[in-house]
Amino acid sequence: MGLYLNPNADAFLGDKSTRIYVDKSLLIKELNSLVGTKEDFICMSRPRRFGKSMAGNMISAYYSKGCDTREVFSQMKLGKEVGFDKYLNKFNVIKLDLNELYQNAKKKNTHTFLIEQIDKSVGAEFREQFPNITFGEDEDSIDRCISKVYKLTGERFVIIIDEYDVLMREQVPQTLFESYLSFLNGLFKGTTIRPAISLAYITGIIPIVRDKVQSKLNEFTEYTMLDAAQFASHIGFTAEETKELCEQYGCDFAEFERWYDGYRLSDEVSLFNPKSVSSSISRKRMGSYWSATGSFEALKDYIMMDFNGIKQDVIEMISGKSVPVNVTKFQNTLESITNKDNAFTYLIHLGYLSYDYEEQTCKIPNEEVRLEWVNAIDDEENYAPIMALIKASKKLLDATIEGNEEAVAKALNDAHAEVTSPLTYNDEHCFQSAICLAYFYANTRYTLVKELPTGKGYADLVLIPYLPNIPAMVIELKHNKSAGSALQQIKEKNYCQALNNYKGDLLFVGISYDEKTKEHSCKIERLVNE
Repeated sequence: MGLYLNPNADAFLGDKSTRIYVDKSLLIKELNSLVGTKEDFICMSRPRRFGKSMAGNMISAYYSKGCDTREVFSQMKLGKEVGFDKYLNKFNVIKLDLNELYQNAKKKNTHTFLIEQIDKSVGAEFREQFPNITFGEDEDSIDRCISKVYKLTGERFVIIIDEYDVLMREQVPQTLFESYLSFLNGLFKGTTIRPAISLAYITGIIPIVRDKVQSKLNEFTEYTMLDAAQFASHIGFTAEETKELCEQYGCDFAEFERWYDGYRLSDEVSLFNPKSVSSSISRKRMGSYWSATGSFEALKDYIMMDFNGIKQDVIEMISGKSVPVNVTKFQNTLESITNKDNAFTYLIHLGYLSYDYEEQTCKIPNEEVRLEWVNAIDDEENYAPIMALIKASKKLLDATIEGNEEAVAKALNDAHAEVTSPLTYNDEHCFQSAICLAYFYANTRYTLVKELPTGKGYADLVLIPYLPNIPAMVIELKHNKSAGSALQQIKEKNYCQALNNYKGDLLFVGISYDEKTKEHSCKIERLVNE
């Protein structure tokens, strides 16, 4: 048993003893199906604090000869699977947390010799654990040690590297980066060492860098935020897992959906942010917990770049919409971020956007991250017009809830002028789009449904609140007709039928636009449910 070679299960047992723990042991079932195949080199990329390290600790505890974890795993979900112990504690495991190793070396100002230090430390553990094998002075490198043990004993290895991409993200000196490439080449590229490795599992935030390390890691199959395939549900909390936690701790699942859901990794799986879910349960309130674990400077840096079309897309996404994105050309390097698509792709990997594989679009996944976007552009001169729109939209929503008809009409006059060109100002469809855009701040408090089939027709816009402390709204729009006629239509066609099960107050909002005067008017009626 060593620190890096055949480690014990202490890290895994520590993770498992936390108050809020979700059993993700079926990940090992998927890995076991790949052991010893041509697909047994795996790169798993996820945003920070999504459970990558905990997964690595669990994988190590399962495969490592340095511990006996039969009793633990037999009581987990994996233990209910036939043959769950097929590879249990059967392999020599080498586990490296590259971020921890790099940061520790950096503190000592010895990071430029990081790879040499890793080889020396792990080489010393090989000599301790294989005393009957003589290792020469030129056999300090991990790959040579593995090859020799395999040649003389036939024993195979599992290699786990957590935060494999830290040296790429930190943009370390070129000499260190080159030595790291040689390190990866030795571990994963040689034909003599390949039979000795039954499983390689590397994790990071960004996928494999295509232009610099592709030749070193081209045998790895990638599972990313763009396409997680069969591993979609195994890192991060699923809806079912989050719902169980909410039931256990008496939390509102709908609020957790709004705040922390939205990472769609497959048609069947949408993930919740595990850090935020756990923190919210512990603190008994909703809040931004994941964003607090790191600076939003990374987000700010990329949305401040003057890429064509990025500002319009930002406001679209803040309002809750999806925008097209081409993720195919990004090379997974900071240097390759030369356009809007590359910037958005990088932000998908960082967790600031979610990706829809079928639609090839991206959006802000949830309320927690939306607030991060707003914070990122606040007080930035380039985004001053957008922040003005956000603040104006909030005032419009507040005025509507308060029943201030004059304030609503004035706000709509301003919004219509801001978002509509003079050529299309009087166009009915542009008017409707302008009104919907003006209310985009409502996405923070409501589910917005356009053209909702209800009663005897279609309601133009229905706002259903996330929480019952604010009224639901039915908004009807009229062009060159009175706001009063809009209210009358809501009642006559029973547009509130879709809200029959809603127990809170209702607002009927009639909005009209007169193209001759270019003025809006508004009428609001409140229905109080006792």
